[in-house]
Amino acid sequence: MIVTTTPTVEGHFITDYIRVVSGDTIVGINIGKDFMAGISNIFGGRVEGYENEARQARENALAEMVDWAQQLGAHGIVGVDIDYEAMGQGNMLMVVATGTAVRLQRQH
Repeated sequence: MIVTTTPTVEGHFITDYIRVVSGDTIVGINIGKDFMAGISNIFGGRVEGYENEARQARENALAEMVDWAQQLGAHGIVGVDIDYEAMGQGNMLMVVATGTAVRLQRQH
């Protein structure tokens, strides 16, 4: 399935706009990662634990969105946007992916 942030797909006509689809996931941040993040903030550098959590949450949200689009008979999703939101006392991260499920036809 073609998934893109652009409103069109090069080499294809959009024949049907099916509907807006989304996928979301919420992940918790644990005390071990918080401690390591604090150390990293003191000495500088990247916080791999948080990066991995955010990456996995994004991939889960995208996969859920694609599953929904496939169930609707879509060939692609255009205009994809990914939003991140801290929840709770800052110990949870919500990631939401949204886009428009479409049917495509290859241009001749």
